Amino acid sequence: MAYDEGLAQRIREVFEGNTGVDEKKMFGGIAFMVEGNMCVGVVGDELMVRVGPDQYEDSLAQPHARKMDFTGKAMKGMVYIGTDGIDSDSGLKSWVERGLAFVTTLPPK
Repeated sequence: MAYDEGLAQRIREVFEGNTGVDEKKMFGGIAFMVEGNMCVGVVGDELMVRVGPDQYEDSLAQPHARKMDFTGKAMKGMVYIGTDGIDSDSGLKSWVERGLAFVTTLPPK
């Protein structure tokens, strides 16, 4: 499955200036890792965000968010954001920051 390279570039711009950010191909798309922990990614034209278990329900209650069910089973702590939720730079940045807020609590890998 191809992923939206334009969205990936926009994510790179959000991460600009942050250290410890790497890219890795996974889930048929691309993931952005922070200190070795997956933070956000692009699958098709959607944003995948690792929000963690404590912010999972709140994240799902946000517009354009849905369970990440890549394998057919929901992955708790991970959400997909539809294109309408990330079409603005501020919307995208808000979701990336939500992912960062969680992964920066994890030990580096």
